[in-house]
Amino acid sequence: MTTPLDHAAPPVARRAAVDLAAVREQWGDLLAAIEQPPATEWPPRECAGFLDQLAATQAADDPMPTEPAIGRVPLVLREHPAPLNLSAFDAALSVERDLFDLADAVAEQVQRPAVDEDDRADLARWNLPTSRDIGPAAAASAGSRAYGLHWAAVWLEGRALDEPAGELFLPLPALLAEHVATVAGRARRTIERALNRDSRSTTLDYPCPWCGGPLTGVTQAGDIPAVFCVRGEQCPAPAVLESRRRAWRGAELAGLWAALNRQPS
Repeated sequence: MTTPLDHAAPPVARRAAVDLAAVREQWGDLLAAIEQPPATEWPPRECAGFLDQLAATQAADDPMPTEPAIGRVPLVLREHPAPLNLSAFDAALSVERDLFDLADAVAEQVQRPAVDEDDRADLARWNLPTSRDIGPAAAASAGSRAYGLHWAAVWLEGRALDEPAGELFLPLPALLAEHVATVAGRARRTIERALNRDSRSTTLDYPCPWCGGPLTGVTQAGDIPAVFCVRGEQCPAPAVLESRRRAWRGAELAGLWAALNRQPS
């Protein structure tokens, strides 16, 4: 549904679009983390994202699926065993609830009411959940929530960027646009914090294998982890110098871990 990021779009729209894209790209990793015990070591565990492979690879302009798919079904509608990582599970529930509620609120304010069944079935439309008046937890239909968080993020990105959809939508009012950006940013931070991808610096418990100097692990939100040896040029490690420090990033970390594992315990 969404198009490549329009750099002429207002800053608040671009901010919302970038954060929503980050949310759906990391959603599979968060779902995978729920099924694994919490990791306390550095570097942060990089999950494979096996439950929502499509969420990370599907093109942004994919149409809405015709029916819910495994891995997209909302957590609140699934049957699953007790999670091994409660923090990741709570984070996922919080993000899912916030984005679903946000999509409902946006649809109520800017989406033209459906006039018939064909109109209601329009793939660009966000359908609100409905419930029978027979007590709590009596939802008659999950509406568009049934297609999962990935679709909610794609749909909200389209509304943030005011993508053309005939006369189905009005442009977002300024206050609502700011609210969308705020909720999207909070959702992204919640996911990255649960995956230990938020910005942080950690002194590692083991010294540099080449010079014995202290090693510092660093993560930045939206970036790959890195390790630095503060002795810089005095350290003979086969690593690049970055701000007078030896630095290992991404695939380069494999060589560092191999050297650390060769050290006597």
